[in-house]
Amino acid sequence: MKSYKEDICPERLPQHVAIIMDGNGRWAKAKGEKRTFGHKNAIKAVRNAINACNEIHIPYLTLYTFSSENWNRPADEVDTLMNLLSETLLAEAEEIFSKGLRMHVIGDVTQLPELVREQLLNVVEMTRDNTSGNLILALNYGAQKEILKAVKEISSKVKEGIITADDIDEKMFSRHLYTRDFPDVDLLIRTSGEVRISNFLLWQIAYAELQFLDILWPDFTKEDFFKCIVDYQTKERRYGKTSEQLQNN
Repeated sequence: MKSYKEDICPERLPQHVAIIMDGNGRWAKAKGEKRTFGHKNAIKAVRNAINACNEIHIPYLTLYTFSSENWNRPADEVDTLMNLLSETLLAEAEEIFSKGLRMHVIGDVTQLPELVREQLLNVVEMTRDNTSGNLILALNYGAQKEILKAVKEISSKVKEGIITADDIDEKMFSRHLYTRDFPDVDLLIRTSGEVRISNFLLWQIAYAELQFLDILWPDFTKEDFFKCIVDYQTKERRYGKTSEQLQNN
């Protein structure tokens, strides 16, 4: 059977793909299980996304792992997610390293359990010299809080006379975000059929292509990822220009 991978043009790959991994709870419910069962069975889909990205050499992959609003979920579900994150870091650290991937974390990690925080920082440190790709985990992340944090930092610099209001532009603002070292998102994928952004990378997806899939996250495969890339490559990204301007350039 032909793979969508064969239709991918290497010269037109997105540089940065971000994924909202949604649908674990509904997947579990459909099987008569608790929501936590869905989270535990989502690891395979995470591997599929990472491996697919690595195979076609997309340099940046961001996974929405735990939002700042997810603390509002039932305590047992939050505990399961934190334990699962800890177990996954231990189990997958060597695999991430062996693939040459560098791991990053965006979000306020100070609120995470101490053990999880230490394990995260260990993997970040272990992979810091890797150059084959960048795996970015959004943990305790919320885009509105990220933007407010940037506004406060810039405001303090203005107040202290380090910069003036006239110095503030899009590039400066971007340098005060968690993603300062990464390119903006080219392709945002959300599974589960929901059509919303859920407070994820609001600044960084300004010109991203958005794809909303009916697939529940635990069922997400490498072929699904490759199809998303093929669909992305059919789009004309104009950044406010007309098609004629792009053709003339």
